[in-house]
Amino acid sequence: MLAQPVPPSPGPKALARPDGATIAYHRLHRKQRKRDDAGAAAGVVFLGGYRSDMTGAKALALEDACARAGRAFVRFDYRGHGQSQGRFEDLVLGDWIDDALRVIDGLTEGPQVLVGSSMGGWIMLHAALRRPDRVAGLVGVAAAPDFTEDLMWARFAPAERETLMRDGVLLLPSAYSGEPTPVTRALVDDGRARLLLAGPIAIGCPVRLLHGMADPDVPWEVAPRLAARLASPDVRIMLVKDGDHRLSRPQDLDLLAAAVEDLASARGAHDMPQ
Repeated sequence: MLAQPVPPSPGPKALARPDGATIAYHRLHRKQRKRDDAGAAAGVVFLGGYRSDMTGAKALALEDACARAGRAFVRFDYRGHGQSQGRFEDLVLGDWIDDALRVIDGLTEGPQVLVGSSMGGWIMLHAALRRPDRVAGLVGVAAAPDFTEDLMWARFAPAERETLMRDGVLLLPSAYSGEPTPVTRALVDDGRARLLLAGPIAIGCPVRLLHGMADPDVPWEVAPRLAARLASPDVRIMLVKDGDHRLSRPQDLDLLAAAVEDLASARGAHDMPQ
């Protein structure tokens, strides 16, 4: 079993963007090992979900696991999320993909395993397509590619669509916060330019998809649909029958840590496509 996650270190650091905005992050450096010990070959980058932040249970549990393994690890907040700059309603998926790429380029070295939770699962796919030489593997947790189209727009009632088109924003009740969740027309429009599930996805690295079958937000059927689209022959789906969307119970975190460690090990890192 995983030990209790360490509390977040105070005062995240800031990664400056060319436009002057900053991305808040916490980073663990790889522990120095003997030359013949490649156990910490790949680093890990955690990509959070829609309106989530880097202080959630999954991010902290992975940080703790990586710290004990001597493995490099980065967790961060997209702009408009958590402790990063920016107004949430002014930003769209393309902005958050760019944030992820800047974190990978600016804060990591060598092969990385990207762990994408919910919306982060969509972002990790785009990052892997843009940086195939840097990605050793992908781990999706309730991965939600194309969610703006399939899980938002397609489910909106006619009155909700009318409000979104007229006002540019739709406020939805949230099961995870006392405040409503804003969905902007710009987000939906931007998402349509980044849909992936309609055709093959040219990602060749190993992929692990964890999904709760009791997930009320992202149906578990998204996982096999995504697996079928990926070019990689090494794709495994792990379904948790009583698991919810967050998959943050101790047993869920153990499963996540094991999947990440499998891909981040020397064997997983050495399987990167050339």
